[in-house]
Amino acid sequence: MKRLLNYLPFHFVGLLILGIYLQFYHQIWQFGFLKLFASILVTSLFLLILKNKKIVTVVSFILFFFIGVSAIYFTNDVNYNSYYQHSLKDNSSVVLKVDKVLKSSTYYDKYEVEVTQVDGIKSNGKVLLNVIKDSLNTALKVDELLVVKSSFQEINSSLNPHQFNYKNYLERQGIHQQLFLENKQLKRIGFQGFSLLGISAKFRNIIEESLQKYNFKTDELAVINALILGQRQDISKELISDYQKAGAIHILAVSGLHVGIILLILSWIFKPLERLKNGKIIKTILVVLFLWMFAFVAGLSASVVRAVTMFTFLSVSLTFKRKNVIEFSLISSMFLLLVVKPMFLFDVGFQLSYLAVFGIIWVQPKLYKMYKPRFKIVDKFWQLITVSFAAQMGILPLSLFYFHQFPSLFLLSNLVIIPFLGAILIGGIVIISLSLLGFLPQILATIYGFVISLMNNFVGWISMQEQFLWKEISMSFLWMITFYFLVIFGTRFLIDTSAKKLIYFLISIVLIQSVFVFENHQKKTKKEFIVFHKSRNSVIGIRVGEQLLIHHDLDTLAIEKSNFITSYSIGENINKVFKNTIPAVFQFKKEQILIIDSLGVYQLKGLINPIVVLQYSPKINLERLIKTISPKQIIADGNNYKTYVNNWKAICEKQKTPFYYTGKNGAFVYEKK
Repeated sequence: MKRLLNYLPFHFVGLLILGIYLQFYHQIWQFGFLKLFASILVTSLFLLILKNKKIVTVVSFILFFFIGVSAIYFTNDVNYNSYYQHSLKDNSSVVLKVDKVLKSSTYYDKYEVEVTQVDGIKSNGKVLLNVIKDSLNTALKVDELLVVKSSFQEINSSLNPHQFNYKNYLERQGIHQQLFLENKQLKRIGFQGFSLLGISAKFRNIIEESLQKYNFKTDELAVINALILGQRQDISKELISDYQKAGAIHILAVSGLHVGIILLILSWIFKPLERLKNGKIIKTILVVLFLWMFAFVAGLSASVVRAVTMFTFLSVSLTFKRKNVIEFSLISSMFLLLVVKPMFLFDVGFQLSYLAVFGIIWVQPKLYKMYKPRFKIVDKFWQLITVSFAAQMGILPLSLFYFHQFPSLFLLSNLVIIPFLGAILIGGIVIISLSLLGFLPQILATIYGFVISLMNNFVGWISMQEQFLWKEISMSFLWMITFYFLVIFGTRFLIDTSAKKLIYFLISIVLIQSVFVFENHQKKTKKEFIVFHKSRNSVIGIRVGEQLLIHHDLDTLAIEKSNFITSYSIGENINKVFKNTIPAVFQFKKEQILIIDSLGVYQLKGLINPIVVLQYSPKINLERLIKTISPKQIIADGNNYKTYVNNWKAICEKQKTPFYYTGKNGAFVYEKK
């Protein structure tokens, strides 16, 4: 830890990250490309002129901060005059190029596409394309060109508190709008040139077609595609859920684990070359070349590129016997990736990957020294255990913050699967190679499929041990940060029980207790009235302190499995109580809340400036209602007809009464201070 903190490039990357973060969230630079380039150039010139080491260090920090700002500014399509929205008009003719095939939803095939022309004007910018599923038409392919005439739509934010915000996720991919089309609205005009991604996708399609001849089961073929080809689109939700519950989801994502194993295999294969003159250099070139060939086959996805970049730096550093080889590889690969693809910073996989590696290089050597096995096989298992624990310590707080569950049997999953993963990867490469050549015996394919099924069944058995899966764990951002302090200082103290480290450990405990007390106080004093968004049903919540009372008209099983209710209760760390009735009038502190349903029957006696909730499209004279009781706010929830909602909105604007529609604005949350 101390060695890393004293490593100057580590601080440079910290400033780079700060620049990326501030530019993305706060847009601190809005003065154009030339001024930004000039600022970086002037800062660089200062470095060449200055002699004082301290001043040079400070100026270097400023330079790397500006590099982070520029990385976001230069890669943001919106900042360019050629951005497609600047040329877009009603009924514009737009040429799209398919960049990526995404996982389909129930009703739509999804694609990430690049806008190349708008009305003949060269343009740029990414869009999400949703094409209604049609068995009569073939799927679109990477690099295919399309002509469309359709209205671009905004991407909706999450409509309930603490739900996954798909709009924010797509914005981090550089996507701000989407298209919904039928196949007949697409004019497919062939291909114009080929990109590296397109060639990679075409090669993978050839591999997939060759594998389909050998009677693999659906789940077997899906896992082979994930393990070797980096394609997870065909994996069923149930199988992904099993791997998540077993703490083995990283097995299905081609990442550092897979690339690290392949690096070890390649290093062993090419080791005889070290006997030649300049053999180490030749070996390194071949290893790096084969690693990037694997990345190419795996589709050059973010996780693969990240892992291969990291191990490329590691391989080169080991060849030239560079000092601080691990730190150099980690920091250099992170710096390069963030300069080229700054939005990787907000990718959960990127964050977990580097934290896992950080945990391994910092904690694993110290854990390993705590026990010295006498037998080699025990030593190998001890290494695997310490690596798994170290990686888990690096990612635990962040994974709880994002996923709210902890698979306590992760160690068992890793101990059983990882020792055989190298053989499974080699077997997969052999199977693919033989299938492409047409020499794959069916018996060999059957045996390999059986091994994959065996792994799937084992993971499925682990996932069924529900008592070992800790679910619905609430962790705020502040909790996560203090939890990391506890993990870092607690680990340091356990490894070296000195008085100084004990003090730091105790301080971290006090810090996490302070956060607990603060958030507990905030939780107990919070009071909210919530109209959740739910199409075809009504769900109203009254939050008082640690309890959420939910009034609804769903069946018991449906409301208990509702993701939006679970997300809210986890996010707020509160308990929920269900009531399958919705009263005609709520009293929330001093506020009166009138509920009007499809019958349109309501009592006005005793109501003074209430909040009115409209549900199930009641046929009422809203203008007369407003004049009679002067409501503070009128709310339409998600089960009203849109024609009614638009009419009510117009009436409210005319009467100057605040109007709120959950289908557009999200859940209505009224907080009583």
